[in-house]
Amino acid sequence: MSSSPIGVFDSGIGGLSVLNALRAELPRERFVYFADTAHAPYGERGDAFVAQRSLAVAAGLAERHAIKALVVACNTATAAAIHLLRSAYPVLPLVGVEPALKPAVALSTTKRIAVLATRGTLESAKFRTLHAALAGQASFSLVPCDGLAGAIESSDAEKIAALCARYLDAAGRFGIEPGQADTLVLGCTHYPFVADELRRHAGPSVRFIDTGAPVAQQTRRLLAANSSLATEGAGEVRLETSGAPEVLAAAAARWLAAPVHPSAVMA
Repeated sequence: MSSSPIGVFDSGIGGLSVLNALRAELPRERFVYFADTAHAPYGERGDAFVAQRSLAVAAGLAERHAIKALVVACNTATAAAIHLLRSAYPVLPLVGVEPALKPAVALSTTKRIAVLATRGTLESAKFRTLHAALAGQASFSLVPCDGLAGAIESSDAEKIAALCARYLDAAGRFGIEPGQADTLVLGCTHYPFVADELRRHAGPSVRFIDTGAPVAQQTRRLLAANSSLATEGAGEVRLETSGAPEVLAAAAARWLAAPVHPSAVMA
């Protein structure tokens, strides 16, 4: 059991940011990453579609690799399907992601927080519940970033720059003075890959928060509780995709902290 891989999936390449954090936290583990690029982006699809794809991807990972845990490295898929996945796999350790609103509230001094996320995430019942529970503790500017994940998937630098400028402008004023947002929540696993572009507009004083490290730490806790942590080996990653393998190979070469050989990419 301890030698079995951990499954990780996203609608595309965004989950590679979470995979980086998982590999740093769990260097001895084996991972299978699935990019569902043939059906991306999830954030602009309906809940029923995302739930169906999430269940299909999870079933494929379980059948092909006998995974010992599953990380849903996608905010939209977590919001739409984590409850269904828990019902379908009651014994399998499952970790989802959600916009880090609670850590943002704890860190913010001005108590004004901007949240960038997909429309699917922001309109989900799961997010609305989280937001409502924290509404009295801070003021949140919620910005649906239509098209940004897709632009990152296609490495469209011109579109990325234009969308980052548009959505940061929509989020309001940034800074550390009263009335300014001093914290920016990256509510999609794609967005850490364009943090430098976002920083150009938010400024150097604004804290950026994503979910990679907390997800990796929670994965470690669940594996330890299940006595299934890998105790030996150098770790490895296998990459799979429902889309073009060369696209995932290029993204892995660009975004993974420790590169994975392209031969590991399977359709």
